[in-house]
This record gives sequence, structure tokens and C-alpha cells, in this order.
Amino acid sequence: MIEGRVSILIPARNEQYLSKTVEDIYTKATGDIEVIAILDGYWPTDTLGVDIHPTLSVIHHDRSIGMRPSINEAVPYTTGEFILKCDAHCMFAPGFDEVLKADCEEDWLVVPRRYGLDPVYWKRDDEARDAHYLCYPFHANVHRPALRGQTWRSRGIEREAFLIDDEMTSQGSCWLMRKAYFERFGGLDDLHYGPFVHEFQEIGNRTWLSGGRVVINKKTWYAHWYKREGQGYILSPRQSHAGIDYTVDFWMNNRWPDRKYDFEWLIDKFWPVPGWPKDWKEKQCQRSA
Repeated sequence: MIEGRVSILIPARNEQYLSKTVEDIYTKATGDIEVIAILDGYWPTDTLGVDIHPTLSVIHHDRSIGMRPSINEAVPYTTGEFILKCDAHCMFAPGFDEVLKADCEEDWLVVPRRYGLDPVYWKRDDEARDAHYLCYPFHANVHRPALRGQTWRSRGIEREAFLIDDEMTSQGSCWLMRKAYFERFGGLDDLHYGPFVHEFQEIGNRTWLSGGRVVINKKTWYAHWYKREGQGYILSPRQSHAGIDYTVDFWMNNRWPDRKYDFEWLIDKFWPVPGWPKDWKEKQCQRSA
């Protein structure tokens, strides 16, 4: 067994399945864990099990401050060597915590295999989302796709046999890294990205471009509910567009001073990337001129 506690952070805003997620984590985890639920501007209708689980704690905000600030606030309170962030509507495989930390080097960012979740019946679907790519941000018929993480089905099928495999980016609803590695870059930037958008684009790009590695671990899984109803984190169009535009400018124009590689290195590593034109570098140079 790999030593080291896993500190699980769950930023939550008006979440109806938070209690189910917390109970599922404690039922499925087989190693040393703690859970910190950040209740961002609301109270749930139950106690979340704080009277049952001694390693469960709650941070409450009277008003919502956003997902990124909530994660940053919770990290200093963690006691684990590893940090796992997940959304408040997720189900997990038995032993997920130990499987993930067993394959997490000092400069790795790890995501488990992802399925869809039916939150009412609390069961997963059968479609594994095993690979993702960064969307090309300048298609004329798409409004601000902005390096969004998109499922890369063909790569997932082609590389099914690789149980630990390189991931260009991911969807962002669950990830694990060492706490020291998260703190190395000063946490999440909520000044420029805003309170919510492009969490994984930030941590994924800085991992790859600093010389680290983003991987998917197919030895375990989680199931995530893609919310189509209910209110969670809601951004104004102005906030959303500002964070999206910052993402594109910051990474594609190589404005991060701590990078080991330029952004084109990442595109070249996974080339050909769906939707990216062969002359994207030339077009980018023209835009930056």
C-alpha cells in the first residue's frame, strides 16, 4: 500500500447530491482519507454525515465566492500528501484512492477513467471517456470554445490497452496530485480566470509545460453527472468570456514565465489534434502581430 493520506476537496454550490457523493467516497475508499466539503453560499438539507465520519469537515461561506477561491481556501487545511478534487455529484470505484496515488509521481496530474452518472439511481453508464483534447479556439462557427477539453473518442479507442496513458487535457470534475505540487504554483489563479472557468486548462497546461505529466489511470474510475438542470455555479457572460479570453491569450501566446516548453510543444506532442488546422502556428503569429 502506498503511504500518504488523500485529502478530498468538494467545492459545492446548491448541490442536491453532495451527501450521496460524500457517503460514496467513504464507502469506496480503502486507504487513509479526509474529506473537506466547501459549502459555497448555501446550507444542505442534512448533516452530510459529519456525526458519522470523524475525518469529514465543512467550510461554509455565507455568500458564494466561487469554485477556484473555495479550493484555494481549503488546501491549507488539508493534512494529506495528496489532494483529490471532485465535483459534488460523483460516484467512485472501490479502492479508487489507493489506485490513484499508487501511480502519481511528484510532478504528475492524474485523472481516473470517467463514466456518466445517473444520480437518481446512483449508477454509471458504460461509456468510458478515456481521452480529451484542447479545442481549437478560432473556428468561425463556434463562439469562444477557448481550449475547452473535449472527449477524444478515437484516441481513447486506439489506446485502450494503455492503463496509464498521457492525457492532453481533461474535463475537470475529478483530479489528483500531490499537495506540494499544487502549492508549487501558488494554487489556482482566480484573479485572471475568474471564480470558475478553465480549472483543468490551467493545472493541465502548467503541468505539461513545466515538464510534468498529465495521465489518465484506467485501473480505476469515477462517474460524473453532467448537470443539465438545477443551479450550481453560475457565471455572468462577462465573467465567463473574460476567463475564456484570458486562457487563450495566456497559453497560446506563451505568457507563463515558469514554462519549460512553449505551447506549441503540447500541440506537437499530441499531433494531429482534432479540429486544429495544419497552419495554426502561422495563423497564431498573425494574430499576435
